[in-house]
Order: sequence, then C-alpha cells, then structure tokens
Amino acid sequence: MKSYFEERGGSYSQVGDYQIPNLVLDPQPEGDIGIWGWRRKQYLKEHRKGTYNAMLMQGTLTQHLIEINEAALDLSESLVKQMAAAEGVTEELKRKDQMAWVRRMNNIRNRVDEIVRNEYIYV
Repeated sequence: MKSYFEERGGSYSQVGDYQIPNLVLDPQPEGDIGIWGWRRKQYLKEHRKGTYNAMLMQGTLTQHLIEINEAALDLSESLVKQMAAAEGVTEELKRKDQMAWVRRMNNIRNRVDEIVRNEYIYV
C-alpha cells in the first residue's frame, strides 16, 4: 500500500532503518535583500504575521523583499537629489562649510528615510 506522499509522486530514500522523504526546495531568486528588504521583513514578521507566513509558504517572500529594496533605493536616491537641489545643498556649500553641508544632508536623509518607510515598509 502506497502512502499519500507516494501517490502524489513523492519518493523515499532508505537511511539506516528510516525512510526519509526526498524533498527539494524551489529555487530562490537571486538578488540582494538589502537594508530596506530586511526592514520590510521585520515589519511583516511583527505586524502582518498572516501575510508574512503566506508569502513564506508560497515562496514569494524573498522576491518581494528584493523588489521592495530596489524600489526603496531608487526612491531614496531620487528624493535625496531633488531635496538637496531644492534646498541649495551643493558641492560649493560642501567646500565652503563642510559641517553645514553635513548637517543639511543628514537632515535630508532622515526625512527621506521617513518617507521611504511610510511608502514601502509600513504598508
């Protein structure tokens, strides 16, 4: 009599006295999860457990995290450039007063991080 697993096309390997199912994981997508992907994963794990578990079981979590990271990086880079240009944070300011340039760029990056979190991480 075949087991349910064997009826569905599964097979076993004999290891000593035990029969171990021959299981193969689906290949995972190649790419960098990055900081934004890790933040999204942590958010899903803590606040959207059902979504996290469903994506994990379907094998779509890694691809989702890679896509989130790429989109967040693109948005972050473009917003930093736009805000710096709009606020007059230039290379000339960097040459004249480095500390003022650093303060203003840190302020811009912090605001951009908050925007990216609200657009991609906490949704």
